[in-house]
Amino acid sequence: MRRTEDPAPTTYERFDLGRRMLPGGRIEQLERLTPTSTRLRLAGPKLVGVPWGPGDRVRIRTAAVLPSLARLRAGDALRTYSMWDADPDAGWVDVVLFDHGTPDSIGLRWADEARIGQYVVLLRDARAIRVPRDASWYLFAGEETAAAGFGALLRALPADVPVLGVHQAATDADHIELPRPLTRISRNGASAASSQQLVDAVAALDLPDAPGAAYLAGEARTIQMVRAHLVQDRGWSRREIVTKPFWTPGKRGMD
Repeated sequence: MRRTEDPAPTTYERFDLGRRMLPGGRIEQLERLTPTSTRLRLAGPKLVGVPWGPGDRVRIRTAAVLPSLARLRAGDALRTYSMWDADPDAGWVDVVLFDHGTPDSIGLRWADEARIGQYVVLLRDARAIRVPRDASWYLFAGEETAAAGFGALLRALPADVPVLGVHQAATDADHIELPRPLTRISRNGASAASSQQLVDAVAALDLPDAPGAAYLAGEARTIQMVRAHLVQDRGWSRREIVTKPFWTPGKRGMD
């Protein structure tokens, strides 16, 4: 399903279940990007020199680990976030927290209680997302849960390489400003799951004839539908399409 990708850096050593403990950092900035998205900057001297690449993800400890282990649900203490931006020289990393409206969300509760100066423990997630670097152009498609990952990947692409795509959000106000412009569409009350609207928006794009590389992320069934459109209607090879399902209704643990 993926083309040949650059090998992961040697710093992606495995820790426990494929994760590696990182030096922690303190919350230095909290910025509301949209009504449903907040940028959080973690910084500290121990993060200086820690290498990051576009598509990297971190797991943030949102609760005390020992109580979680006592309940045999250690995963309850961890939430995964795509890296939005980072500066190893200055020693900070940015993640974007998205309020998806799920009742009793552990991640949302932690985000609501986050404060400047709070110390945060990090784990590096070994499941980094990589897109091919040798494509003549790129296609991105996804909704709010994909936006943070889009940001880092788009920022890393050469300025002279064409980028097309669709970013879907709940409303016009919920669109994060991305480093490269994508076509914006808003659901306005419709579900992000099995979203024909996103498929139709991708189908309406005037794409180059030359093969490119696609990155589709977000709700599982929707990205399956977009991939099917590219393969069946546009003649794409599955090897040219990278997919990352972050969630789907009624299922936990996809990330």
